[in-house]
Amino acid sequence: MEALELMKQRHSVRQYKPRAIEPEKRAALNDLCSELNQKAELSIQIVYDEPNCFDSFMAHYGKFSGVHNYIALIGKKSPKLEETLGRCGEQLVLKAQELGLNTCWVAMTHGKSRAVVGPGEKQVCLISLGYGETQGVAHKSKPMQALCRCAEPIPEWFEKGMTAAMLAPTAMNQQKFRFELRADGTVKAACGSGFYTKLDLGIVKYHFEAASGKKTV
Repeated sequence: MEALELMKQRHSVRQYKPRAIEPEKRAALNDLCSELNQKAELSIQIVYDEPNCFDSFMAHYGKFSGVHNYIALIGKKSPKLEETLGRCGEQLVLKAQELGLNTCWVAMTHGKSRAVVGPGEKQVCLISLGYGETQGVAHKSKPMQALCRCAEPIPEWFEKGMTAAMLAPTAMNQQKFRFELRADGTVKAACGSGFYTKLDLGIVKYHFEAASGKKTV
């Protein structure tokens, strides 16, 4: 299935069924996780069959229930860590969607995870994982014109990339990102200030690039 179709199908899900993830699906996620860790020098970990992390006051406050699996986004502290984890985490999210699973990016509304954080490393956030009680609902989006700058007529590939970026999950659904198609044909991506905007930038850049086939700067 094309990346853009997966992006359209995928929505945030906070309530999960008591159904274990099958071994073959775990293997597919684990293989991609290992590949991303090796390529980007990260320490992303997938924790299965662990109900305690989301059985906390904060998790219930965030309306999470039935979460027994999650992805812990971890890597060596650096200025680019959050953006890199956003890019790689979203690849795991879309892989999960392809496998018929549901997910939700989780910043602070969870308890203590069982992931191992090594010296000099940081756990930035978690992603809940499993079979959702529902498939979730699409988030509202700002109009495309408010999220990009591009001379008319808009090239088809740029519009496709923007459609994908608008489908990307962002913190509090604030969509603080902006894309600009410059005169030399390059695409500049930026994100405003605030909590988790660097993480958001990694996610939206991956969406744009996967759908448009063009790199961003």
